[in-house]
Amino acid sequence: MRTRRRYQIDVTSACRSLRFGPALPTNQSAVDEKQYLLLADSAFKKIVDAFEDIDVDDADVEAAGDVITITYRGGRKCVVNTQRPARQIWLAGGQRAWHFSFDPASGQWLDDKGTGDELFATLERVTRESAGVALKIQ
Repeated sequence: MRTRRRYQIDVTSACRSLRFGPALPTNQSAVDEKQYLLLADSAFKKIVDAFEDIDVDDADVEAAGDVITITYRGGRKCVVNTQRPARQIWLAGGQRAWHFSFDPASGQWLDDKGTGDELFATLERVTRESAGVALKIQ
């Protein structure tokens, strides 16, 4: 088993270093920018930590700034990244894409299409379907 490299994730500074247009008006987002950055950073840390016990040959995780790229066995990829202007986390994998907004009432990142899909459960499902690996994000 190969050794997985640890990457330091600091979404807050990564987002600040990027130049985006103005943030959405506060009536379009459930959280302000500071809360969003803290919540996104926490979510990214949970995702990277969840892959620590997964064999790197099954799922190799690379984190850089505000992007996590997961390469599954056989070359399939999944990308998780922040979208600061929309205050969302986007996930693309398994020929689909989701846009998750933080819902303060439930304390979860929920898909903005109203499907009820939650970020961590969706990534667990994509990982299971792509690599046959049981992932648990806590």
